[in-house]
Amino acid sequence: MGKTIAEKILGSHAGKAVSAGEIVIADLDFLMSHDANRPLSIQVFQEMGGKKPFDPKKFALIIDHYPTSPTAVSANINKMMREFAREHGCFMYEAGEGSCHQIVPERGHALPGELVIGTDSHTCTYGAINCFSSGVGSSDLAAALISGKLWFKVPETIRFVLNGRLPKGAYSKDLMLYLIGSVTADGATYKAAEYVGEAIAELSVDARFTISNMAVEMGAKAGLMEADAKTLEWVKGRTTRSFSPVFSDPDARFADVLEYDVSKIGPQVARPHQVDKVVPVEEVLGTPVQQANIVACTNSRLEDLEIAAAILEGRKVHPDTRLYVVPASKRVYLEALKRGILRTIVEAGGMVGTPGCGGCSGGSCFGVPADGDNVITTANRNFRGRTANPEAFLYLASPATVAASALEGKIADPRRYL
Repeated sequence: MGKTIAEKILGSHAGKAVSAGEIVIADLDFLMSHDANRPLSIQVFQEMGGKKPFDPKKFALIIDHYPTSPTAVSANINKMMREFAREHGCFMYEAGEGSCHQIVPERGHALPGELVIGTDSHTCTYGAINCFSSGVGSSDLAAALISGKLWFKVPETIRFVLNGRLPKGAYSKDLMLYLIGSVTADGATYKAAEYVGEAIAELSVDARFTISNMAVEMGAKAGLMEADAKTLEWVKGRTTRSFSPVFSDPDARFADVLEYDVSKIGPQVARPHQVDKVVPVEEVLGTPVQQANIVACTNSRLEDLEIAAAILEGRKVHPDTRLYVVPASKRVYLEALKRGILRTIVEAGGMVGTPGCGGCSGGSCFGVPADGDNVITTANRNFRGRTANPEAFLYLASPATVAASALEGKIADPRRYL
């Protein structure tokens, strides 16, 4: 019997052939932890008696949730991280460098065929470049930081075969929202999601990250894709390390194979307060929005900002709506400045925040909505209180839909602006 991508990567790192359902101890290629975990993984590392990381060059600390240190508590947390990195020589990505899930692949820390963990549920993002990556808790990260290993239950895999091409006005965010609405928020719990087909092949790597990022929103342990020519070109520009792409065998056993024709999928919106309450944009057109956010590790990469700017160019944000934009990383920020993308956004009335998790994580204190506010956002979650106010209402959508809605002051169909 053939093997899935998940089985092959976990097997190669466990040193033996494995099948779904087995418990394995696997060697890790890279570990990541950010400033929002409580307790910090490095605190648990010290409580466990850890003296030094198993390999400091396989560990990164990233300040992204509280880049402007809005409180003394967060400032002291960030100080602790800096001191640990200085003492042990691990990677330290400072405030303003960007979101952890942009930095890790952007800086070549996650590669095809590798096994990566991070103390954030959206660590599954790197599956877009054929890496088995998954979120873990602080204690698991701490133990792995000491040993270089971690236990895994090898997940079954659901294969999503995505046929056809997305029509004009629909983007990878719309596709992923549609899939989550189809299988529900727990439809892939502790399984690996594998995305293949013509629709994936047509997407840029930026767009693919959006899909893998939200795999956890259907409960998945990982969101995997094959490494095609686009993947290899993207990765090779970011590393000098060797790597080995992994593909599922033709006779691999899947828990389920779900086929979709994406050519009929239009703009989608997830209504409050559940990610799987997904409807076509037509069903929520005209809903007033007081705030529009183009943010998060889901949809604030260069391509996302470019899509939004094309809609905003020469127009003004509605006077009753605030538009918040946070580039995914400093590199994205600088390139968007160079291309005039951020100028377009600011001239339209948008406000630009420090690269990181502002506007998605409420703890950043950027773009916190008022009671009763409707917020349309490119983030990955619309749970009550996600942006620090449980009395606000979050709607998830693509950068195009968010930009169009910012212009009209209500949820709008972006296709009229394309």
